Amino acid sequence: MSGELRARIEAELASPAPAAVRALAASLADPANDAAILYYGSTLRTGDLAGVLDFYRLTRRPHRKGFRGLAERILWPEVSYHEAAGLKAKVATLPLSVFRRAAEGRTLDTTIWARFVQPAQRVWSADEACAAAATEAVSAAVATAARFAAALGPASGPAEAYWQALFRRTYAAEFRMETTDRADTVIGAAADRYAEILPLAWSAAGVTYACDGGVLRPSKAGLPGWTAPNLLGKPLNVARILKAAFTFDGAARYAAYKVARHTGVELEVTPFRERHPFLAAPGAWLELRRRQLRRPSSRADLRD
Repeated sequence: MSGELRARIEAELASPAPAAVRALAASLADPANDAAILYYGSTLRTGDLAGVLDFYRLTRRPHRKGFRGLAERILWPEVSYHEAAGLKAKVATLPLSVFRRAAEGRTLDTTIWARFVQPAQRVWSADEACAAAATEAVSAAVATAARFAAALGPASGPAEAYWQALFRRTYAAEFRMETTDRADTVIGAAADRYAEILPLAWSAAGVTYACDGGVLRPSKAGLPGWTAPNLLGKPLNVARILKAAFTFDGAARYAAYKVARHTGVELEVTPFRERHPFLAAPGAWLELRRRQLRRPSSRADLRD
């Protein structure tokens, strides 16, 4: 891995996260098996800790055993939801070795390198060796994303054009609530950062390019194809959603939070809903619809 790219990514990962974020990550960590915890996503970009924090928990060995362990190896990651000290977090857990393989583009999955080319922080690590391994994996994700950006971007243009092409294609390929316009938000939050790392990442990934006054012109030879990742993106996401219906720890609490945030209706998380979120979903949806229809404000709004 290029020394310059790795040094840049290490500086980002080692940058200080808010103390409350680091404390939450430490409370979630299992020192006996975890290697590192990475913090990324919208709350990192905005600094608004009122939302759900996104963590990737990288383990030294598979997190689960038995049937769930098999599901974890095939349809990673394991997902869980946590609330502590006034913060909320969604945690994706998978072995560091699997994360590294996906980051290097050795799978057809786009989710790891498309997310970790974005800014991230290492908010917990077991030791220096684990911290270094996490840095190597994230650096590989940036290099892989840059290769796809060169393949999907224009013949020549500014750095922003390549990142925009990458994020628009990956958002379109995945089964996500956000539209492809979200790419502009992601890039706009750190436009200078993306412009600076693209040449570093291309050099690390072996992509030759010319630069003339901010206009980049990468060689398209030997770049990865997009057909297979594009075709498999949505099916993989749907399969993960179906798996999460049965394995998402804290799914009922997470769903209740999302419902309250988007509708203003607070649903009770009963013991049955906590234990059987998939079976409880139809009843929760009916309760939500009844309470929405009964809200007096809806009729008042119509009169206004």
